[in-house]
Amino acid sequence: MGLFRSSELLGIAAETMEFVRQASRDAHPNEYMAFFEGTRASDLGLDRRGTVITDVLVIPGTDSDPYSATVNENMIPTGGKAVGSVHSHPNGVLRPSDADLQTFHAGKVHVIVGYPYGPDDWQAFDTDGEPTELDVIDVPLPDRDAFFDFDQTDIDAELYDDD
Repeated sequence: MGLFRSSELLGIAAETMEFVRQASRDAHPNEYMAFFEGTRASDLGLDRRGTVITDVLVIPGTDSDPYSATVNENMIPTGGKAVGSVHSHPNGVLRPSDADLQTFHAGKVHVIVGYPYGPDDWQAFDTDGEPTELDVIDVPLPDRDAFFDFDQTDIDAELYDDD
């Protein structure tokens, strides 16, 4: 189970990219920042080995203004498997600043989304800040609703189990 799992990053789900673009619009004129997590391609029905970016992890306590976004690193969940990061540039510049480069250590790909946040207003970068390709893949996102599929009976059973 996973012994020979490929670490190749195949791309980002189209719906995830649209979420990032909308979140950047919503945060404007401030920067938006979050981390990416991925799903195995085979779990998405793809006949390939590798990972597709499917999830956006927004960190509570992130401070943001028109010039920067700062993550409170104490709020990042331990054991996270970030495959990269994303942040917006309200000025529309699609290249990393020196401060951006210092945040590019977590994961393989880092996306900058620029104003006006349209379909072509973004660029992916590697950990060194060099532009890289990131395919947008039209795949259905995993069903995450099952995580919240419980009621008071389930909670009581967990709290008051006599085992």
